[in-house]
Amino acid sequence: MVEGKINEIHGWAAMKPGLTPRPLGEHDVEIKIEYSGICGSDLHTIKEEWSGTSYPAIVGHEIVGKIITKGEKATHLEEGDLVGVGAQVYGCLQKDCNPCSRDLDPHCPKSVFTYNTKYPDGEQAHGGYAEAVRVDSNYAIKIPAGLDPVYAPPLMCAGATVFAPMLRKGVKKGDRVGVIGIGGLGHLAVQYASALGAEVVAFSHSPNKREQCLKLGASKFVDTSNKEEVDAVRRSLNYLFVASNSTSNQYNEFISWMDFEGQIVLLALPKGNMSFSPGEFIRTEVAITGSLIGGVNVLKKTLEFSAKHKILPIIERYPMEKVNDAIVQVDSGKARYRVVLENPKDSNL
Repeated sequence: MVEGKINEIHGWAAMKPGLTPRPLGEHDVEIKIEYSGICGSDLHTIKEEWSGTSYPAIVGHEIVGKIITKGEKATHLEEGDLVGVGAQVYGCLQKDCNPCSRDLDPHCPKSVFTYNTKYPDGEQAHGGYAEAVRVDSNYAIKIPAGLDPVYAPPLMCAGATVFAPMLRKGVKKGDRVGVIGIGGLGHLAVQYASALGAEVVAFSHSPNKREQCLKLGASKFVDTSNKEEVDAVRRSLNYLFVASNSTSNQYNEFISWMDFEGQIVLLALPKGNMSFSPGEFIRTEVAITGSLIGGVNVLKKTLEFSAKHKILPIIERYPMEKVNDAIVQVDSGKARYRVVLENPKDSNL
């Protein structure tokens, strides 16, 4: 067995000063972390707003760094490769696995997410607010040469989350695509849909985002507090990607924006239950669905597409040691639009 080079991982926001990493498996790689993005899921986990946080928990599933050690069977990667890790660090990827065979490996019954879940051997997975991480090599995705690595972390979760359903549903040139919630997810969704050739309508209750949305590729901006602007887009959309924590009673309004047989796709996770009249679905033939995260192949396509079309998140940068300040910035809703933590550069490894 190959020994790892970092045998005590120093992490942040973990409620404990250091953790011993799980042994490096034959298919694993050890990554010296350079950048780690902050996702809303991190905050929910830290604050145990989603039940079941197992402390100490090093969160962070938007990771970019260089491989410093690899197992004997991690043959497709080399030490020194710059790679990204998203919200999943293991799936069986077997052809006889129903979800894995369909590029839906986040739904694999053996899946391990990047933090606050356990491997089959009982070891807990830990994420990117740290100096290093060990993951299955299949889930360490090479960063394309044309992509500045500081912008890559948000693409590993937020980017893949919004791009995955566009790929699966075949969003194409000429489609009328709405995006509501122009924040960490939404500003990327506008860019991806535009690059796919769609006519993009950006919806926001913040009219000061109009100019920025148009620069990001939106064909039209709709101020949701302006009745005239909203009425002008009713029954016009083929797809609506919901990147806001919209309340349940807003979805009947969203349905009114959709063309017949249109699809509403949930990307964010609002609180509470949703309530609809069955008649709404029968009269409009509109479907409501959701999307989790991107698996291995979706992550590769997301990075390649982003590099080709120069799709970049709008970010704020913080040194890793200022992680608490960065978390407060995200939690307050003031971040524009993703936050990236940076480890100090050193040449010791």
